[in-house]
Amino acid sequence: METDDWESCPSDMSDNESCLQDKDASELDNYTSASQHKLQFRSDVSVARWINKMGMAEVMEKKGRLWTTTGIVRSGKTYCFIEETLFLAEIGALHLLDDNDTRLSLRDIYKKVAEEKSGCCWERFEVYRHLKSLGYIIRWHSVPWSIKTPKGDNLNNETVYVQSTPEGNGVMGIDSKDKSFNVELFSSMQINEVRPVFDVFLPNSKFKKSSPGDPSFVLCLTSGYPQSKAEVEIIERRCGSIPLKFCHVEHGRVSFFSIDRVELPVLP
Repeated sequence: METDDWESCPSDMSDNESCLQDKDASELDNYTSASQHKLQFRSDVSVARWINKMGMAEVMEKKGRLWTTTGIVRSGKTYCFIEETLFLAEIGALHLLDDNDTRLSLRDIYKKVAEEKSGCCWERFEVYRHLKSLGYIIRWHSVPWSIKTPKGDNLNNETVYVQSTPEGNGVMGIDSKDKSFNVELFSSMQINEVRPVFDVFLPNSKFKKSSPGDPSFVLCLTSGYPQSKAEVEIIERRCGSIPLKFCHVEHGRVSFFSIDRVELPVLP
């Protein structure tokens, strides 16, 4: 087993914002004040609207290059998961509006994460933010950035949604008037305390959502380690040839580790 702590460092795609040190929703004021001093003035601020029934933000106005690696596209519209929404809001790259076009504060968005109704939890967000601050390209596990549909198909009536599960996983899907277009994009999977959460791609200035290629590794979030051999083998079969890495979050510190097979010598 190899264990690594990947320290955050500045990158072209983030502002290396501060970490959440506590998961208690009562400390949201502290989170807000801790993050605001990291905000930088931007002339390329995007605008999105939070859609409660979807558990996602619909992007109304896109500015800057961050969108080359952020958000999913469905029927010509761009949507952000809560992790992406909060990350962009923290670095001052996104203004999030409610149904009344009122701008939501960082504290409001922290509350949405704390509610765990959008397929996200504090640990998951901390992992996402840590990797993004290092320049990695992050995708929800097994959720494509875009879907190619047969020519002539009409998906204008589709509804994208994210639902949380009791295990803290997200289930994302599309509802359409034509049931043949119902697609479940992300099936929740809870194997005791281990679950894949993100497909992670190496930093790449030429990256394209339309042709991302295979991820560098699949990241699994754990609430404790080591994992049993059976657990790891089940996830490996699900992920095929893509390497697995594991992460554990404790008191705001994100640790990464991998598991390698070792053959012990046969004793006489």
